[in-house]
Amino acid sequence: MGRDHDDFAAWLAPHLPMLHRTARAFAEPADQHDLLQELTLALWKARPRFRDESAAATFLHRVAHNAALTWRRGEGRRRLRGVAVEAELLVRDAGTDPQGPLLERLYAAIRRLSPVERSLILLSLDGVPYDEIARLHGLSQANVGARLTRLRQRLATQVKEDADGL
Repeated sequence: MGRDHDDFAAWLAPHLPMLHRTARAFAEPADQHDLLQELTLALWKARPRFRDESAAATFLHRVAHNAALTWRRGEGRRRLRGVAVEAELLVRDAGTDPQGPLLERLYAAIRRLSPVERSLILLSLDGVPYDEIARLHGLSQANVGARLTRLRQRLATQVKEDADGL
């Protein structure tokens, strides 16, 4: 078990920031840690199916995105959790990171996107090239570029509107 665990940890380590962004984009602050655990478990289970036919990042993105979508379907039960916990986490996070409130508004806007839009923006934030995003979603590279341009504009508007509403 030790060697398998070490191999998995080494394979996963460069992609942890992507997993954190995915968790933040799919889950409310109080649930992000739970989703991160679910993503890691899904990747652990999927690891034997990785055959190096694509980049590890592509495989990880696909598995994490699908696991996050599955997790999101069960969100109704999780919504019953107290608002006080979420508010406490937001206050604590905002106090430690000067850009915390801005980032939280951005991720709140990302959580409102459709699953495909959310995937496109997360892949872009992770620096995945347009051609790889296009291959992953079965789109043309030009279509990916156009969609991302519109998504960025829409997110900027939503974040500004959310800030104005505070």
